[in-house]
Amino acid sequence: MTHAIEQLRKKAQPVLRKPEAADGAAIWELVRACKPLDENSMYCNLLQADHFRDTCVVAEIDGEIMGWVSGYVLPYDAETFFVWQVAVSSKARGMGLGTLMLDHLIRRDECDGVNRLQTTITADNEASWALFRKFSDLRDGTLDAQAHFTQSLHFRGRHETEHMVTIALERETMRKAA
Repeated sequence: MTHAIEQLRKKAQPVLRKPEAADGAAIWELVRACKPLDENSMYCNLLQADHFRDTCVVAEIDGEIMGWVSGYVLPYDAETFFVWQVAVSSKARGMGLGTLMLDHLIRRDECDGVNRLQTTITADNEASWALFRKFSDLRDGTLDAQAHFTQSLHFRGRHETEHMVTIALERETMRKAA
């Protein structure tokens, strides 16, 4: 696992860092450009970059924000990290940037007690399924998925069902982010 992550890091050569409030607009623009991601308001992305900076990451390449992951440790379950959104610029796709950002986040001190990663994905979002399967494989994790927020009950027919993806992580394979 460590060798594969290091190879991705060398290939992409991104700077992975905690976001700042000043990054909010750039993050919002990145998310808007990454269809079919749900767009949040610019203010939401600003708050994420400010209030949730310890559990979010931006990836910069040549000084430009090319990647973003927002997430948080569940307030009622300190062992679960929930990934809200992953965005990678079309200019940086195929470099393994999504995997690098997830790996970086899960190794932060703020995720010390985490042994499970969760996210929700619609059935037709092939890029997200591929990312989380790859992340699970690289982490020697176990991936499970079940319908969670349903089209009829939760979205009143206006949004596809979101499947809760849970990846059980092997803690002994995790090291702290540098």
